[in-house]
Amino acid sequence: MEELGSGFYLAMHDLEIRGAGEVLGENQSGNMLEVGFQLYNEMLSEAVRCLKNGQEPDLLQPLNVTTEINLHAPALLPDDYCGDVHLRLSFYKKLATAKTTDQVDALLEEIVDRFGKLPAQTQTLIDVHRLRVIAKPYGVVKVDAAPGVITITFKKDAPIDPMGVIALIQKNRHIKLVGNEKLRIERELPEVKARVQMVRDVLRSLGTPVAAKSGA
Repeated sequence: MEELGSGFYLAMHDLEIRGAGEVLGENQSGNMLEVGFQLYNEMLSEAVRCLKNGQEPDLLQPLNVTTEINLHAPALLPDDYCGDVHLRLSFYKKLATAKTTDQVDALLEEIVDRFGKLPAQTQTLIDVHRLRVIAKPYGVVKVDAAPGVITITFKKDAPIDPMGVIALIQKNRHIKLVGNEKLRIERELPEVKARVQMVRDVLRSLGTPVAAKSGA
């Protein structure tokens, strides 16, 4: 397959992620494979884990793994930094499935060892996945960190102490509660690094996630 070029390899990888569906049949849609075989297995494993623990699987959010992070800056491995498309895809996949900051940091170390000092886009990529891992225990479903406004959206019944949210808002005039599930932070932060730190500081100010406390 290598002689067909990187474009073909990327198309095949995209096919693996999104699913080919019934290619030769009447129903040419992804069906179960819309999410990809590996992701489907993760969904199934998560459901089985919940059932074994006597919990009801959340069918509306079966993965419980997706935290969307938008830092409003390019986040990638540039091809002039990592020229091998196979390696780029491998690192993207490893970063996307990292579950701890230690795993993200280990991948960062491997990338630097292989290719040298990080370009800005790759540093942002690392920041995205670090933030994703940090935000998940708080029940964060989305972080939108624009230079002037940052919004942090939580899932319903997020494992955070409501009194911690109230205290945070009372102490910081630039932070507001929008509805029941979103924090809005109004501050000019043109640098990506500063926006990432702001999100981390806000989450830290909310204290330890309730679920983590009860499981200790």
